[in-house]
Amino acid sequence: MLLGSVLGRAQSTFYTANEYGLAIGATQYFGDLNENYGFKTVSPAYGAYVRRRMNSYIALKLSGFYTSVGYDDKFNSTPYKQLRNLNFKSKVMEVSAQAEFNFFKFITGDRYYRFTPYLTGGIGLFYYDPYTTFRGRTYYLRPLGTEGQNAGYNDRKYSNYGFCFPIGAGVKYWLFPRVNLSFEIVDRLTTTDYLDDVSATYVGTDKFPVGTTRNPATFLQDRSMEIAGTPELGRAGKQRGNSASSDQYLMAVFSISLNFNTYRCPQFMSRELIRSY
Repeated sequence: MLLGSVLGRAQSTFYTANEYGLAIGATQYFGDLNENYGFKTVSPAYGAYVRRRMNSYIALKLSGFYTSVGYDDKFNSTPYKQLRNLNFKSKVMEVSAQAEFNFFKFITGDRYYRFTPYLTGGIGLFYYDPYTTFRGRTYYLRPLGTEGQNAGYNDRKYSNYGFCFPIGAGVKYWLFPRVNLSFEIVDRLTTTDYLDDVSATYVGTDKFPVGTTRNPATFLQDRSMEIAGTPELGRAGKQRGNSASSDQYLMAVFSISLNFNTYRCPQFMSRELIRSY
């Protein structure tokens, strides 16, 4: 009877360790076309996640995001990159698992532990497919092999899937018991340098078979002709991108999550609950 009385008083402060949330924010790509970390092509990002609190300081999160990335050499200030005249866009779908490390103890519903900054890191898998527009038509770039992938440069072939390593920081705040808000900025370091379809060197127009119609890769591997009137850069061996570093995309998102009530004994007790005992 005593145990039932205590649980009856404390039931309203029992919450599950799992949180279910939605996120919305923005994404910016950095790579061979955006080496100076410009923010000219910010795109919206949408996501959902499940967070599991292991204790008041550590949580694990499984999330999925949909966003897009892209850039254009016209946004670069150097004459060479403007003459290079490359651009791309790509949809990105990502699934990731992250760990979160709170600086302060965080317990939803407990006014003493209402806010904390945190660090986060993990691993993810994402899908991408870079494309561009040329003379009013859309071309997906990977099948064309703009850096000679279909002409013997097998080491430059790449997949539509890549791994990423999310690393960043954020802040959490519970607005109401069970209702948590957070904001985080997380950079995705990827394992590919072809998120933008640009990495190494030009291979020259003679590497692209012409056939009965002009191969689009002939024009898309060197787009300086659209600026200068004649192909100026596409000589074999001339630098096209920076293969020394992989591409990345930065995501900043706001999110809201919910804990549900539970009748099981709480995993983390608030001060009010301890006093009730």
